[in-house]
Amino acid sequence: LLCPALLHPVTGPPPILHPPLLHPAAAPPPILPPALLHPAALPPPLLPPALLRPVAGPPPLLHPALLHPAAVPPPLCRNLDCESVFSRCCSRWRMTVDGVPQCVDLNSVSELGPNLRYTRKSSGANLTYLKGFTCRAEAWTNFSELETVFTHSGHQNSIARFVQAHWKDDWYFGHQCLNGCNPLLLRQTHILPSNLSVTANMLRPFLPEGSSLQRELQEGRIYLLDYEVLDGVPANVVNGKQTYLSAPLCLLHLNQQSQLVPIAIQLQQNPGPQNPVFLPSDPGSDWLLAKIWVRASDFQCHQLVSHYLRTHVIGELCCVATLRQLPDLHPLHQLLMPHIKTSLQINLQARTSLLAADGVFDKAMGSGLKTLPVLLSRASAKTTYRSLCIPDDLKDRGLDNLPQSYYAQDALKVWDALHSFVVSWVNVYYSRDDDVQLDSELQHWITDINTHGFTHNSGFPQSFNTKAEVSKFVTMIIFSCSALHSAVNFSQLDFALWMPNCPVAMLRPPPQVKGGVTEDDILCFLPDVNSTCRVLMTLEMLSQPAHDSVPLCHYNEAIFADGTHRRLVEEVQAQLAAISKDIVKRNSRLELPYPYLCPSHIENSVAI
Repeated sequence: LLCPALLHPVTGPPPILHPPLLHPAAAPPPILPPALLHPAALPPPLLPPALLRPVAGPPPLLHPALLHPAAVPPPLCRNLDCESVFSRCCSRWRMTVDGVPQCVDLNSVSELGPNLRYTRKSSGANLTYLKGFTCRAEAWTNFSELETVFTHSGHQNSIARFVQAHWKDDWYFGHQCLNGCNPLLLRQTHILPSNLSVTANMLRPFLPEGSSLQRELQEGRIYLLDYEVLDGVPANVVNGKQTYLSAPLCLLHLNQQSQLVPIAIQLQQNPGPQNPVFLPSDPGSDWLLAKIWVRASDFQCHQLVSHYLRTHVIGELCCVATLRQLPDLHPLHQLLMPHIKTSLQINLQARTSLLAADGVFDKAMGSGLKTLPVLLSRASAKTTYRSLCIPDDLKDRGLDNLPQSYYAQDALKVWDALHSFVVSWVNVYYSRDDDVQLDSELQHWITDINTHGFTHNSGFPQSFNTKAEVSKFVTMIIFSCSALHSAVNFSQLDFALWMPNCPVAMLRPPPQVKGGVTEDDILCFLPDVNSTCRVLMTLEMLSQPAHDSVPLCHYNEAIFADGTHRRLVEEVQAQLAAISKDIVKRNSRLELPYPYLCPSHIENSVAI
């Protein structure tokens, strides 16, 4: 029996059908969405009471697995729309780096289906004048030259001006760990790393009088930055010059003024006489250079780990699995695709430009093409499911109750609003946990993500047993591709525009002794003029909000316009609007506002 659309007109002989469209004699017929059946063949469905819709509204689009089996006659054809054709024919996996979540097996954007491509209307570039500096493969003459360039580029950026004014201050160094473009690495520690060569006597001058290092550790006022992921990775060659990477350990203390300040910096992982611990009491140039090295290492990790891996790669991983395993009418396909489908195009563009030969990583960054696979593989091995779920991550890192962390406060509020929305959506389609367990497409989806994603000891669910597990996982995906991307992407130009705050490369090795540099010497460590300008122009392109951007939880798809779905969308939009209002009010009282997780500024997906 064939779907009527596939039958040849009566006047002609029966057609020869492609084998996938023939009903296999040995297999039971697949269950297809009722919308694909001939109307005459479809009796009214018998729905479980929990799935019945209130009389006042139209019935929701239910996933076939949730319909009463007896009510659905065996359908015999597929939905052959553009996205389904792409899903079946093109959504294959490709391994680019061993140990890193796999990507779509395509080479260019032109190979994407039309429903997966998009255009973006940029707000326009303001740093085009920097193109005049891209031929200068030489060091900056002095800090005055840097300041002149900054004056032209940063005069309209109040946050960048604040950075330029305070980048040397210890309190601002700590503030950036909490509220800068990379707030994902700092963590509370109750024990000192065994490879950090500090003693209690060494740190006593920087702790409250009458206290001790052990007491400060026990009471949770010591924090750690550890860039172990950079240890021993090959550095890039830029303009024919060898660049250098370090893997610092940095201790910070939450002082009595509620400021987070650095108190010890060791620039390499292995302790030894040629790897001194720098302290706030050291000569000013030594201490400043040590902090610059930490900021340079942080910039490399921010670009490849916090930004690319934890937002772009997550989005593509889940998008490919969704196209492969969840039919177009599956409720989670419909909910997720507005948040993840842009990941395919933007990542394909990144792999053929920014991350390719002659791209900005190759020509300007300290972490070049040889660094990419090593760093991404190490970071992937360390990524856990808990680290991607905001409430778990902030609790594990000891940041959930820090009033100074505006990132943490805002992230929790946005997560809670998204989670409430997802829970309500899941409840529309799954009345019991058993429904989750019996949804084979859902189970195949999470299996595909695990098979081609992070390591099996990362804590990702291997299957879904409850509605709560599904809701948490879907919230993680939406948050990563919207709010987290906003926090780590749209902030980066503000903090990097004053280049010494975020050096893109370092041209001298880390110092092995103290007392060997002056402030003028520091300029020799910093990247060349053309490297600086190439990266700044790239960051400006990435940080520009589009004229046609779609705000968080705003949808154009028809599924979101009907009764129940529309009500859920209106509820989450109201929650997000209230959060935006609170953040704007708070920021008006702050000398340095934190705007990056204001929902009105968050895009719905990774589109840049």
